[in-house]
Amino acid sequence: MSPTVLGGLLGAVFGAGLLLVVRRLPFLRKPTVDDRIGPYLRDLAGADVFLGVTDSGSPFHAMLRMFGPSLRAGAVRLERILGGAASIRRRLARAGIDRSVEEFRIEQVLWGTAGFGGGLLVSLIALSFGAGNPVGLLVFCALLAVLGVLSRDTYLTGQVRKRERRLLAELPTVAELLALSVAAGEGPAAALDRVARSCRGELADELQRVLAETRAGSSLVRALDGLADRTGLVALSRFADGLAVALERGTPLADVLRAQAGDIREASRRELIESGARREVAMMVPVVFLVLPVTIAFAFYPGAVGIRLIAG
Repeated sequence: MSPTVLGGLLGAVFGAGLLLVVRRLPFLRKPTVDDRIGPYLRDLAGADVFLGVTDSGSPFHAMLRMFGPSLRAGAVRLERILGGAASIRRRLARAGIDRSVEEFRIEQVLWGTAGFGGGLLVSLIALSFGAGNPVGLLVFCALLAVLGVLSRDTYLTGQVRKRERRLLAELPTVAELLALSVAAGEGPAAALDRVARSCRGELADELQRVLAETRAGSSLVRALDGLADRTGLVALSRFADGLAVALERGTPLADVLRAQAGDIREASRRELIESGARREVAMMVPVVFLVLPVTIAFAFYPGAVGIRLIAG
């Protein structure tokens, strides 16, 4: 590494440290309401619990206490830049993640910081070997930071899709179990309680949440409507609406549940057939662009070699 580059890096590190020190001076930092009342609310769950830090004597806890305000400030700035708090709140609910938008933004800040740190490490290694432009490497680090922020959002979307697939896979079995319980003479609430206690999975957890809302004073129909709004799945919304309509109008609940289970299984079968057809089309790509050229090359190469030998 050249002395100029080394001096620039040392100057940048010194300037960043000096800036952090100046920004944390007491007369330049006005305490917020959270800072004033935070010491009196230590028993409440906060960012420490969110990040899984429970040992107050650990070094990581001290680092979290040091950089916690900076993380929250970065989350606020990121929210102002990106926006979409309603969409994130809805996707967090659909993914079954009990976190706030601020906590999700803090995760995005951490992912972006990790991307920037990885890019900075690669840049330092490249500069030590005399390769790369410092400005270009700085842009590379910034791109990795942006990629880290966007990757957390993409990962949340993947979590939503995985949970929706699990809910759809569990729904026919749960509907048939509910039909059996209702046909055996149990009421709707008792059947939901039995199925929620007997099953394990995402849908069983949602049913337990529905029962908790009914025990808290909400009606079963309203709790089922809340289930349909949280999940956002058409099949599960139809299932919850069918239960609500059967409870309101007195429709035979067992027949409704059996019909819905059959419809869901038929929809899953159609989706599987469509997925197989799409994969058949996707398999044509390696066949046409890889296998077929190699086959043609093996077929014509001996002839081409023979013609060349005869002509020579």
